[in-house]
Amino acid sequence: MRELLADYYNIHARENIIVNGREGFKQDNFLYFTISADFREIIHMEQAATAYFLVENNYTQVAYPIQNVNGDWFTRYQGNHYLVLKAAFAASGQRKSEGKALADLHLAGLDYPYEPREISSYGQWKQLWIDKLTAFENKIMLDAEEAFDEWSLLLADTLPYIVGISENAIQYMQESEGEKRFAEVDQGTVCLRRYSEKLADGFVWTNDLVYDHPARDLAEHIRHNLLQVNDPLNKIRDFLNEYQEKRQLSVFSWRLIYARLIFPIHLFDAIERGFSNSEDTQRVREMRDLLERQADYERRLGQFFDEAGVDCERLEIPVLHWL
Repeated sequence: MRELLADYYNIHARENIIVNGREGFKQDNFLYFTISADFREIIHMEQAATAYFLVENNYTQVAYPIQNVNGDWFTRYQGNHYLVLKAAFAASGQRKSEGKALADLHLAGLDYPYEPREISSYGQWKQLWIDKLTAFENKIMLDAEEAFDEWSLLLADTLPYIVGISENAIQYMQESEGEKRFAEVDQGTVCLRRYSEKLADGFVWTNDLVYDHPARDLAEHIRHNLLQVNDPLNKIRDFLNEYQEKRQLSVFSWRLIYARLIFPIHLFDAIERGFSNSEDTQRVREMRDLLERQADYERRLGQFFDEAGVDCERLEIPVLHWL
């Protein structure tokens, strides 16, 4: 990508660097990264506007898009479209904790002056989950009728479980929508599509930006840890305590986190990757691995509120007793 940067952006970077698994190029005190832009333009531009808002409000961790020498945001190169992202290079300093780093991102996004249309999921989780479950259920059933490969048969066997647990999450979400104990922390803000970790010592990538309830990022970080081999509950407790030093969670937030953790987003993501991957062995292995870890995931989720120091009985927060 050095040629793309030189020819279309007049950037002659000599040094390359890897950040969170992405290759970038350094010139002076800035890093430059290229990302694919073969998706809907309006989504990229909403994300770009969000990124520039963060930068203009002194949130320096953003890798934000820049225009090429012709004044265009998108550059066609070797048959594909790209965005180039620019980020300030900073020498390693005192590292923030993950919880505080995420709280800082959410605080920075609170004053965003309008709610985007294409990248917002705020207040829409229940319907989005219903739509996702319906679409995946229909495709899995259709594929099971037309194909007899190991992947299709595995999904057909797994489908009743996915439907059952998804319906539990949707029902819990519906009941939680009537919760009145919310606070300032429940305002919509800038979030990430699938936050896991490494925000504390990495960048916020423009193409990861969404607008949502902050419980989205909290839940996805917790989900990532619940799926690890080693017991993560102490790590999760520390993360939540660090976050709440800056942003105290409401009862409504706790319920949203719990609802999102019940909904098996990690299984849907794996299935979606499998749909676009024709390598049967690889996608079957990934799915079987996640399904094997699901028992530990549910057991740990059953301990979640206790480990987080949330008194569900006193706060009258319902839980799924089969977990």
